Amino acid sequence: MDSFLELEATKRALDLVAEVYRVCKKLPKEEVYGLSSQLKRSSSSIVANIAEGFGRYTYADKANRYTIARGECTEVVAYLHVAVRVQLLTFEDIQQGLLLADQTGKLISGLIVFCRKKASTANS
Repeated sequence: MDSFLELEATKRALDLVAEVYRVCKKLPKEEVYGLSSQLKRSSSSIVANIAEGFGRYTYADKANRYTIARGECTEVVAYLHVAVRVQLLTFEDIQQGLLLADQTGKLISGLIVFCRKKASTANS
């Protein structure tokens, strides 16, 4: 694999970013520097951390960055639920985002497991 863009996790994370940006258009303008900004930054950070992990040399370093990406994925889920709880969005508004976040998180978890296995065999 030549590029992080070829990873299924990246492709799904990019879909999640696009969905977050779509949903953020529904948020009130006063949230542009609040919840909207946090959602956009955390979703973009997923892609950035996958890219950084892909570019790391050791499998342990890769696993660390992928773990951070998975954490950012969970953060997106949290912010989506906050938006519903404070009645800025409906549950229907966030359903696709939740699905994409779940799929992305699972793909990233697969990368983490793979890298940790490779790291442990390299140390053996």
